Order: sequence, then C-alpha cells, then structure tokens
Amino acid sequence: MDLSQKFFEDMKACATQRSIPVARKLHAQLTSMGLNSSVFLQNNLINMYSNCGLMDDACRAFLEIEFPNVFSWNTMINGMADSGRMREAEQLFGKMPERDNVTWNSMMSGYYHNGQPEDAIKVFVSMIRDRNCVPDPFSFTCVMKACASLGFVKLAFQLHGLAEKFDFGRDISFDSSIIDMYIKCGALNFAERVFLGISNPSLFCWNSMIYGFSKLYGVGSAFDLFIQMPERDTVSWNTMISILSQHGYGVQTLDMFVEMWIQGFRPNSVTYASVLSACTSIYDLGWGTHLHARIVRMEPSLDVYVGSGLIDMYVKCGCLESARRVFDKLTEHNVVTWTSLIGGIAQFGHEKDALALFKQMREMPVALDQFTLATVLGICSGLEDISLGWQLHAYTIKLGMDSSVPVGNALVTMYAKCGDVQSANHTFELMPIRDIISWTAMITSFSQSGDIENARKYFNKMPERNVITWNSMLAAYVQQGFWEEGLKIYILMLKEEVQQDWITFATSISACAESAILKLGKQIVAQAEKLGFCSNVSVANSVITIGQGGKVIDTFETMLKLGFMPDHISYVSVLSDLLGRAGLLEQAKNLIDEMPFEPNAAVWGALLGACRIHGNVKLAEIAVKNLIELDVDDSGSYVLLANIYSDSGKLEGVSDMRKLMREKGVRKNPGCSWIEVDNRVHVFTVDDTNHPQIKDIYRMLEEIIKKIEDTGSYVNQLHSVGQLPQ
Repeated sequence: MDLSQKFFEDMKACATQRSIPVARKLHAQLTSMGLNSSVFLQNNLINMYSNCGLMDDACRAFLEIEFPNVFSWNTMINGMADSGRMREAEQLFGKMPERDNVTWNSMMSGYYHNGQPEDAIKVFVSMIRDRNCVPDPFSFTCVMKACASLGFVKLAFQLHGLAEKFDFGRDISFDSSIIDMYIKCGALNFAERVFLGISNPSLFCWNSMIYGFSKLYGVGSAFDLFIQMPERDTVSWNTMISILSQHGYGVQTLDMFVEMWIQGFRPNSVTYASVLSACTSIYDLGWGTHLHARIVRMEPSLDVYVGSGLIDMYVKCGCLESARRVFDKLTEHNVVTWTSLIGGIAQFGHEKDALALFKQMREMPVALDQFTLATVLGICSGLEDISLGWQLHAYTIKLGMDSSVPVGNALVTMYAKCGDVQSANHTFELMPIRDIISWTAMITSFSQSGDIENARKYFNKMPERNVITWNSMLAAYVQQGFWEEGLKIYILMLKEEVQQDWITFATSISACAESAILKLGKQIVAQAEKLGFCSNVSVANSVITIGQGGKVIDTFETMLKLGFMPDHISYVSVLSDLLGRAGLLEQAKNLIDEMPFEPNAAVWGALLGACRIHGNVKLAEIAVKNLIELDVDDSGSYVLLANIYSDSGKLEGVSDMRKLMREKGVRKNPGCSWIEVDNRVHVFTVDDTNHPQIKDIYRMLEEIIKKIEDTGSYVNQLHSVGQLPQ
C-alpha cells in the first residue's frame, strides 16, 4: 500500500470515529511529509474535518488548495450544510467555477434538512433551467421531500409528470419518494395508484401505504393491508400501533403490542409512546404501570420521549406523585415533559403548584414552545386571574409567540373567562392566522357577555365551521332566551348537512321545550333516538323536559336488549330528572328492576327523592327498605320518608320512622351553611344563636319573609319532619 492510500484509509477511519485529536495529528503528518499539495488527500482532509465537526479547520484546509476541483467544492458545501451554515454554503455555491449534479443535490439536501424546503425547491428550478446539468433520481428525491413537507399538491403532480418525462425506469427509491410525497400532500388516491403499479413494492412503500390507507379508507383497511404484507419490520408494527392508538382503539393497540412481542420484534421509543398514549386514552392505569415496569426491566435507560408518555399517562390517570417521580428520574427534560407535568397538575386543581413548576421551567435551559404557553394561559383562565394573564401576554410578545395560533386562542379564552371581552376581541383581531377554535372562542366570549349580535356577526364571517361552532351559536341563543333564533340555527344546520352530536340535540330539544314548539321538538327527539343519542344523560334530560320521558325508558330498555351496559351514573342522572319532572314512577321502578347490576344507594335515592315530589308513599317505602338493606346510615333517607308520611297525613308512619332512627342510632346532622363577607367566613347551624349579629340577622330575615308573604307565594314548612328533634 502506497503512502497516499494509507493516509486515505486513516482519514476515512478517523472521519467514521470522529476523533478530533487523531484528525489534527494526521493533518500534521500530512504537512510534515510534504503531501499537502495532493488535491486528492486535501479533499479527504476536508471531508475528515467536516465529519469531525471542525468546519473552521476544513475551511483552512480548503483555502490551502491551489486548484480545488469540483469534489473539493462539493465536500465544503456538504460540510457547511451538515453544520447548519447554509449562508456560507450559498456563498461557496455562488463562487463555484463549475457545478455537477452532486453540487445541486447537496444544496437541495442542505436546504431541506435545515428547515428551508422552499429554498430547496428554488434550487431544483434553477437546476432545471441550467442546461449543463440534468436532474437524477436523487435530485427528484430531494425536491419531492421538500414538496411533501410543504404539502404543495399541485407541485407534486408537476414533479411526478416531469419525473416520468425523464424516464428513470422503475427505480424503487424513486417510487417510494413519489408515494411518500403524495401521502404527505393529501393526494392519497394518487399514492394508491402508484403503489398498485409497482410489481414488487419495497418495505418503505408498504409502510407508507398502511398510513395512507388509514387516512383514505380507515383503520380497518389499513389493518387489512398490514396483514397482506409479505414481510414486516419494526416500522411496520409501529405504524399500525400508532394508527390504532391515534384513532382511539386503545384495547386493540395493546393487543397489537403484545402480538409484536410474540412475533419477536423489539419495541423502541416510538412503540412505547404509542402504547402509553393508548393506556392514557382508556385510563388503564394497570396496563400503564405494567408497561412502565417492562420498560425499566428491558431498556438500559428511560429516554425523554418515553418519559413524556409515562408522565402524560400518570397525570391523566390522576397519579400525580408517580408522574413527578418519573419526571425527577429523567436525566433530560424537554419541553414536552415539562408541559405534560404542568398541565396535569393544573388539571387536578393544583394551579399554584403548576405555576410554580412553570417558574422553575423558565430557569432551566429549555426553550418554551407555543403549547407550554397555551397550557399556562389555560391555568390563568381557570383561576380567572387577569393580572397574571396580562403578565403572560407580555411574556408571549417578548418571546415573539403572540402570533402563534394556539397561544392566540389561549389568550382570547383567558380574557373571555376573566370577563374582559374587549381585550379578547383586540387579541383576536391582531391574530395573523385564525383557525376554527379562534372563531369559536370569540363567539363564545360574545355570547357569555350577552352580546348576541356580535356573536352572530362573527359566526357569519367564519370562513369554515364545524359542529362545535354551530353548537356554540345555538347555545348562545338558547342561553339568552332567544329560543326561536336558536332553532333557526338548528334548521340551518340541517340544510348545511352538518353532522349533529349530543350537544346539538340536548340544546335544541331544550329550546323547543322552553318555547313550547312541541311538534319540532318531537321531530328532533325522533332524530336523536334514530341516531342513538337518547341514552346520553344530557339529551335524556332534554327529552324529559319536552314530555317524552317514555322515549328515554324505551332507549334504555333497547340498550339492555342489545347487550349495552349503561353505568350507575347514567341511571342516577336519567332517573332523577325522569322521575322529578315526568313523574313516571312505576315505569322507572320497572327500569330499576331490569338493571343488569344491583342498584346502588344513589339509584334508590333518586327514586326516593321523586316519591317525595309526587307523594308516592308505596314506592318510597320500597326505596327506603332497599337503602336500609344497603346499610346506608345517612339520616336523609329516613327524614325524607318521614316527610312523605307527614305530607300524606300518616302520622303513625312519622312516629315509626322516628322510632327506627332511634333504634339504629341514626341522627340527623344539623343543617349548616356559610357565607363570606369582607374576607371573613360566617358559619351558621340549625338553632345556633351564638353569632354576634344574630338579632340583626333575624330581624332582616323577618322582613324578607314578610315581603314574600305579601306576594302570596310563601309556604310555611315548619311542620316538616326536616325539623325532627336532635
């Protein structure tokens, strides 16, 4: 081996190892041996320095070459691009006496990888216009990636047509780039057409089309394509697991993860992140902790991406201490880990702790992003602390993030929640870009302040709307008592073929009930029943108000026949309103008897409360009997039944209830209330006369009662058993 070849091999090995001391030692040896005049060795010296990240040394070596060739220039441009120094790469590109395909491709690749896809496309256009160079498959691959990142679908069609004109044959990497470009530009049908035209698609093509099919045909078709794959890699499994997780198929995601293990594929950070997201979506803390234990056992360390997923899972499942422990054990914290922990702590009512954590985050070398600021602004909205909101608004301007859509939306919502509609509107008008959330937040802000006119004005100006926006405008009219206008919005929704949800039905049915438009109300109820929304608690309550309580019972009975299992909360909520408003006591009792599980105290309590309203002693006795069997020691049930006996004139029953309470040692807790006046809390209990202003209080109370009596609406309740002796 001659000396030049040996230096070449040594510099190549050094570039791979990225050893800075060895690089400088080789350079010194090259100079001392008088070989620095060799352009071949100088080019490899530049390449070695570039790979070691020593671009200043590479520049000095480049300047020492008396007659640099195209390879010298290209190596320098590549090194500058890899170091993120695109301006210097541009200067070198402009000074080149001649260029080849590698030169143009290096500039395109550099622009793309440094986040300048528009400039990559401009370089490609210049390359086409330069008659000395003809683009090759790699040129098209670079420009297609740039086009895909921008989502320019029209340009995608032009690039595909131009590539076909150059006739590169069936280059598999070229086909993969076309499919990837079409999918990322949203032209899924064209991606499918290209894919089906490939006789032997690569693994990359299969993986890309699984994602494409999930967007084009849904999760089922994507899974079918996954099953058809002749071979799979970790990316294939991760893609399918991610699709299932993102579409809300939590259980199926976990099943797919288990199957991946069985098939012998080792999960990575991407896999764990998707599976943890699935655990979070179905609030399966057991699976999440099991996965956490597996990660600790199988992985050498916990990276920041998996750590973020664990924190998000724990906070959303209410395990704040576990989330904090994971956070503290991470060797590295990024903006996602901080934001997840801050948002989770605030979600469970610890707003001050969340703000303290945000303050701590600002002291760390972590760059805040738009989602962090939006999260913290959301905390201000919950606290209705406009003073803190002003400070954060100023901080977003200082950081240059006030033009961000999520931050702008959070600012509008914050000002609206704090009652400052003018500032909310001013912030909205200054937003350079607005999305549906921006418009909906502003409409809600106007409606909450009673400004229906401006709410409708902004609604009409919206470039596009979704069901949430329609529901906001509908609710705005209904909440302000403009029921007929609200129903006009509902009818307009039907004309625009907007897909209604349970909020639409609950609000519109309530509007019909309030405005006594029963014919339309019954039509809406029928539509809600047809779409299966009558089992929703809010919709059921609205259905009851319009006198259609029987529909609710029919829906529940149908659900039971079909094998669906409404939970205790659904029963309690529906029964409470169904019984209290409609008085369908016998039907409701039958519904309780048909429950697929044992009724709990809340269900029997709902029945008992309705019996008091409608004076049904027989069913009240049944309810109390079941409450006693459940060993409920709350005095409220006994007192309620005693009151029912009293109202119906059955004094013997009242006496029996008092006796039963004494025998079981059940005591009625004295009523207690409190009020805050001038930052001082005043507490009152039944028969308490210890308050220093008790005489003034009773005098004022007598005056209020007298005024009520003068209206003829006062009913004396002193005979109620609620005043049972303690």
